[in-house]
Amino acid sequence: MKRFLMGLGALAVSATFALSAFAQPAPSKTLKIQTSWPTSAAAYDQVTLFAKRLELVSGGRLKMEAMPAGQIVPAFEVLDATNKRVVDGAHTWPGYWVGRNKAAVLFTGGPGGPFGMDHIDFMSWMWHGGGFQMFQDFYQKTLKMNVVSIPMHTQSPQALGWFKRKIENVQDFKGMRCRETGIAQEVFNEMGMRTVNMPGGEIMPAAERGVIDCAEWVGGVDDLKFGFHTIWKWHYAPSLHEPVSIGELMINGDVWKELGTENQELIKSVANEMLFWHWAKWQRQNAEAVEEFKTKHGVNIVMTPPEILQEFLKAWDRVAAKESEKNPVFKEVYEAQRKWASVTVPMKKFYFPPYGIAAEHYWPDKK
Repeated sequence: MKRFLMGLGALAVSATFALSAFAQPAPSKTLKIQTSWPTSAAAYDQVTLFAKRLELVSGGRLKMEAMPAGQIVPAFEVLDATNKRVVDGAHTWPGYWVGRNKAAVLFTGGPGGPFGMDHIDFMSWMWHGGGFQMFQDFYQKTLKMNVVSIPMHTQSPQALGWFKRKIENVQDFKGMRCRETGIAQEVFNEMGMRTVNMPGGEIMPAAERGVIDCAEWVGGVDDLKFGFHTIWKWHYAPSLHEPVSIGELMINGDVWKELGTENQELIKSVANEMLFWHWAKWQRQNAEAVEEFKTKHGVNIVMTPPEILQEFLKAWDRVAAKESEKNPVFKEVYEAQRKWASVTVPMKKFYFPPYGIAAEHYWPDKK
């Protein structure tokens, strides 16, 4: 009997230790993510909010250390840093990699929509039209990068930008030296502009020194934070260079595997939530920023002349056609988007009421 009771006691102790071990929370994982943004950018605000949300919904199991551009590597080197696991990942924009392959810009949305698609149309293609897998294949098979990328944020539609003087037509672009980036550089060059590429944090110093005559960054609240209105007083919108522009959360492939399926799905879910949640917040911030430009800073807020928008699309079509002839990856993605848009865009053109009709009825332009 004594042996029997001792045996029961041993089993009880073993069970207690087993339950105690089972009850222990899983060890937390902190992802070190460097962004391509200065801390003043709305995109940096978004990734810090993502980090807080991820930690909350994971019960502290997943954490993120968000770092601004330059903390470990320069803004445009986060792809290589993620691939080599210098950092666990990056919060950036695929259009920065057009120097490696111009198909990169198509995974942001790209100039013209693409093919007239708006944000939800593009995400429809991304999630339901095969775009997401093409995106992963582009990084892993075309660029040979050991990364996984998830659509994460948007800062679009974007403005045409800031100019030192009034512009009325394409001819006024001729010879102007303007900060542009991605494939939009090539399109604006096609239209006669002289473009320079530089990270966002370098735009203001270049503007102050008079190195550039104009600049495109984002628009609205992002431009207000940068202080472009203190140098230039002509601000033009809209533009078709980034009417849809989706950024990304990029994670090293090995880190991604180590996270496991449950954590992977959690990250994707929070990324989807944050994409739309922060976009809604950003839209209101933009409206307030534009009002401040007009009422407090004496900025001339001017609608982009239609001629410029039409000529931009023509120039983009030429650039895209040339690239499709020599780049099979670009052609494959470009044609996949065209096919998706060929059904979606004509329907929305007919089905969705033009935004301007109700807007003009309730809020007519002040002469």
